[in-house]
Amino acid sequence: MAMASPDRTASVAPARLRARGLARRFGATRALAGVDFAVRAGEIHALVGENGAGKSTLVKILAAELAPHEGEMWLGEAPYAPRSPRQARARGVVMVSQELAVCPHLSVAENVTLGREPRRFGLLDRRAAEAITLRALGELAGAEPPAWLRPEARVGALPVAGRQLVEIARALGGGTEHCRLLILDEPTSALGREDTVRLFGVLRQLRAESVAVLYITHFIEEVMEIADRFTVLRDGVVAGEGEVRATSAAGIVELMAGRRIEEIFVRSAHTPGETLLELADLAGAHKPVRASLGLRRGEVLGIAGLVGAGRTELVRAVFGLDPVRHGRIRVGTWHGPARPAQRLAQGVGLLSEDRQGEGLAANLSVAENLALSRLPCAGPLGLLSRRRLRVLAGRWMAELGIRARSPAQPVGSLSGGNQQKVALARLLHHDVDVLLLDEPTRGIDVASKAQIYALVDRLAQQGKAVLVVSSYLPELLGICDRIGVMHRGELGAIRPVQDWSERTLLEQATGAEA
Repeated sequence: MAMASPDRTASVAPARLRARGLARRFGATRALAGVDFAVRAGEIHALVGENGAGKSTLVKILAAELAPHEGEMWLGEAPYAPRSPRQARARGVVMVSQELAVCPHLSVAENVTLGREPRRFGLLDRRAAEAITLRALGELAGAEPPAWLRPEARVGALPVAGRQLVEIARALGGGTEHCRLLILDEPTSALGREDTVRLFGVLRQLRAESVAVLYITHFIEEVMEIADRFTVLRDGVVAGEGEVRATSAAGIVELMAGRRIEEIFVRSAHTPGETLLELADLAGAHKPVRASLGLRRGEVLGIAGLVGAGRTELVRAVFGLDPVRHGRIRVGTWHGPARPAQRLAQGVGLLSEDRQGEGLAANLSVAENLALSRLPCAGPLGLLSRRRLRVLAGRWMAELGIRARSPAQPVGSLSGGNQQKVALARLLHHDVDVLLLDEPTRGIDVASKAQIYALVDRLAQQGKAVLVVSSYLPELLGICDRIGVMHRGELGAIRPVQDWSERTLLEQATGAEA
């Protein structure tokens, strides 16, 4: 693999931002250890690595959310040491975090213009704010943004993909002349393919206007498609860097993991048994959703579809988070709708696509989140046993490879991928029979994805029934036994996985199927 040296990088194009010897520790944990790094003007630079490799720490330092314990930075030729994200933004360094920082109670326009609200005669100019918002959204979502993404819409009512677009629009709302380095942390994790293609078009335009883009992603195919150069972090150090065109996807994955990953997707022979979950003409109340299916013990059933097609609304209605308008739900011998606590008692667990909003309690510890639905108690009074809590947390952390300083660490301080593993571990600890997994590998690195896929396969072999909702079509084709596609709220025919391809899944998802 051809690797670019720091000297070669500097001679090809001027560096927009350079860092030398960056180090950061959290107690005894070394997050970064002497990282040298450079992003050129007018390039898209991919930053990749496994969960816990130091990516989030590095970009938080660049955006002034954290201060380095050692090292220096330069923006252009001037020293760069901002003391706050506001100072970083004033210098033209803007970050869109993986965990969205939108204000759910404000409108789309109020979020996009937050901190730089247009004023007229000293008062907020709402018409100008809407114009700025429409221009920014037009770049991202096309000349005619979706009707639900209107400037006056309340952000808290938008789907995750909509909130992601609002966050990116806010970063670009001031125009490219004010943005010297745009940092995007997993920007497509909640976007469908159509929105991703549109975002890539915007990024190419920014590159042409000499904006430097630092692009953090776990999707290696996105690196190969959009990035000019890449840097791989592993265990807090630079494991490799180079020109994307001079390497391969397999080579980047090997640098990330420190070893070859022979097989990403795992699907062994499953023997389906009794039907544990049955839906008959189910219709949700919040959004037009209609679905019929049977999920059997010992199988993995996938649901594909575009963002906004109703996949998430379907699993939320099954789990009792959203009301049901009509139709029939059967879980084992239980019939009818139920509340989430009742579903858990019936052996049904949901992994939410929104881990920050409803999947985890960010201020609680890893151990508390793991056991939240079934706390270990001891003694005649049924008091919480802290010793048992630590033991079970340690077991699941080892089982899923959760990287944390200890079970007592607040889950909100973990990387996004490790937070996702904690949410998944809670379902395993509860020992549910039916697992509803909504985007189970969002924000998870390649090696961890392979681990999750192997776990899903093992659960099916153990007789669990697994329903997987995913926007990543290779994932569905790689791990599922059967797949159905949702289009405009309606679930189509469920067919064996061998009857599908990425093309046919996309055709049905977009309504292009003849």
